[in-house]
Parts: sequence; structure tokens; C-alpha cells
Amino acid sequence: MGIELKQVSIENWYDCTKLKVKKEQLNVFPAPIVYWIAESKYVDDFELRVIYCDDNLIGFLVFCKKPDSDGNHWIPAIMIDENHQGKGYGKAAMKQLIELFESMDAKRIMIGHRPSNIIAGEMYESLGFKKASEEIIDGEIIRLLQLH
Repeated sequence: MGIELKQVSIENWYDCTKLKVKKEQLNVFPAPIVYWIAESKYVDDFELRVIYCDDNLIGFLVFCKKPDSDGNHWIPAIMIDENHQGKGYGKAAMKQLIELFESMDAKRIMIGHRPSNIIAGEMYESLGFKKASEEIIDGEIIRLLQLH
């Protein structure tokens, strides 16, 4: 599986807006991708990547290139299109993103997910993300991956 993270560009941004999650996931991923693209033009820290598998656009992610005041690099969004879920692409994309953070000399990565999104929680745990606390914050379980 040839997973690659590419910049959002003039050539692929519109195709990104066509990515969709399953209907039952709309409460987990309520913001359409066009929202993230627009917000990234005003939130200086957001980096966008398109997830490709063998040159097919299959997903999208957003991460913060600068750490917050506690030294955490956040991943606000990652999604795999409904037609490509369940094939290991999300985990492969997360591994590449973790490598990118390591190349940036990041120390801590944070991500949140809804408590009902058990599949995401299990995937993050399998990558080494631990619960940052038992408290639900803004409706999400917050997880931390310590890199160094």
C-alpha cells in the first residue's frame, strides 16, 4: 500500500471537498473539508495534507506545525473517505504523520476523538497514544503520544 501525504494544492483542493464519511459518522466529523481549507487561510498554524494511496485521493488531515504553550502538537482532524475505510489507510497515514512530526523534532502529539468512536481510539492506542486524562474534554477523549 503506497500511502503518501501531499500538500493541498490548486490541483487537488476541489477533489478534497468531495471526500465524505459514512452517514453514521457525520456526528464525529461534522465539519466539511471545505471548512478546514477555508480556516487554514486564517489560522496560521494549520497544515493540511491530502492522503493518497497509489495516486488515488482517499483522505484528508489537519495538523498544527507549531506546538501550543505546553509543547503539544495537535492533530485537529483526520478522515478517510467512506469508500476507503477499513483498509488500514488511516493507520498508515498516521504513521507517516508521526514520522513528519519526528522530523520536525516534535516532542508530544495530541489528538482527540469522541468516546463513541471506538475504532479511532483503538487505532490511536495501537500507535502508542495514551489517554491524557480520564476526563472528557469538549466531548472528546484526549490522547497523547510522547515522542522523545
